[in-house]
Amino acid sequence: MIDIEVLHRVSETLASRKDASPESSYVSGLFHKGTDAICKKVAEEAAETIMAAKDKDLLHVVWEVTDVWFHTMILLHHFGLSVDDVLAEFRRREGVSGIDEKKARTAN
Repeated sequence: MIDIEVLHRVSETLASRKDASPESSYVSGLFHKGTDAICKKVAEEAAETIMAAKDKDLLHVVWEVTDVWFHTMILLHHFGLSVDDVLAEFRRREGVSGIDEKKARTAN
């Protein structure tokens, strides 16, 4: 089982970097570059995850999924959201059929 607290600690670190000088850290630099740069990084890491999966390189899959999560957390913070918002959505969807959940979202 995942240690949710590690996600919270990373989240706290990201929050502390949001208003820091872009020269001070990689994360600060991404925040200052804005939405397009952050989205590009998420897409890049997602593509690398797919390539690792196609190669059946399981360790590389884990590394790349970690990068996707990390950069997605930066994206969440960029919009004033957090890992807790995503966890709440997982809780809401738990036990709901994927088909039913998709219908409910597209009906709105």
